[in-house]
Amino acid sequence: MTSVTVSRIGTVWDAFEEFYREHVGSIQGFIARRVDDPHLAADLTAEVFLAAMNSAHRYRPGKGTSAGWLFGIARNVVANDRRRRARAAQIDRRISGRALVDAEDLAALDDRIDAEAQSRQLYAAMDRLSDAERAVLELVALDGLSVADAAAALRIRPTAARKRLHRARKNMRDHLAPSAPALVAASTEAL
Repeated sequence: MTSVTVSRIGTVWDAFEEFYREHVGSIQGFIARRVDDPHLAADLTAEVFLAAMNSAHRYRPGKGTSAGWLFGIARNVVANDRRRRARAAQIDRRISGRALVDAEDLAALDDRIDAEAQSRQLYAAMDRLSDAERAVLELVALDGLSVADAAAALRIRPTAARKRLHRARKNMRDHLAPSAPALVAASTEAL
């Protein structure tokens, strides 16, 4: 998708629809690795694309690809949601949004969440990483972004992203328990 098209997703429905279809699967995967509630996953996915529509005019192709930009938005949306849930100030808004998801959508999200169960176990091991190391590892190893796109999403230099990624990979190998060979194998493939 070109930067011209990305800048139009906030005002031209066809441009938004193309952008959404291109990226919805990867964003749903990103979110499903972080939450285990299909209603919340649907709400957060919608919030990511709404934020993308509202900020499309600020997209700058020189700072990374549209995918990297969108993953940066998704990270912010997930972080904001975690803060909201910690304060419990937005419970009514999330509950009201759940009525918009039909049974077929819930089943698909439930399947995706089940498929990402092992990833959530890896996230438990990743809790030992610093926030900076964890962020770059998630974007590169789990979400498939290049180091340059991850750096753009995190608003850091690519050199810093590479250093953080190296430290994160080493720390993950050190932290993963030998008693969980399936997780060690899965994390080695992801890393």
